[in-house]
Amino acid sequence: MFKLLVPLLFIALQAHAADNEIQLVIRDHRFSPAEVRVPAGQKIKLQIHNQDATPEEFESHELNREKVIPGGAKATIYIGPLKAGRYPFFGEFNEKTARGVVIAE
Repeated sequence: MFKLLVPLLFIALQAHAADNEIQLVIRDHRFSPAEVRVPAGQKIKLQIHNQDATPEEFESHELNREKVIPGGAKATIYIGPLKAGRYPFFGEFNEKTARGVVIAE
């Protein structure tokens, strides 16, 4: 019986980890999706792929995160656990267009 439970537990943990991973794309100096909904109280892994040729900086004062992502590169940023609320973020190099929000609920 133990041999059956270990693989099931491993699969459940992998599914849970995948649920807490959010994919963001930077394209044409915009974040997509611009609105991300996440469960409150859980750690979240943001996978950001900058598809533009120029660098962009993911920045959020509310999330206390700042990371430059070179053109064509990917970056991982961990956030949370977050209290319920809205957490805006922006691209410092293209602040007028590169905007988004994480909504923890």
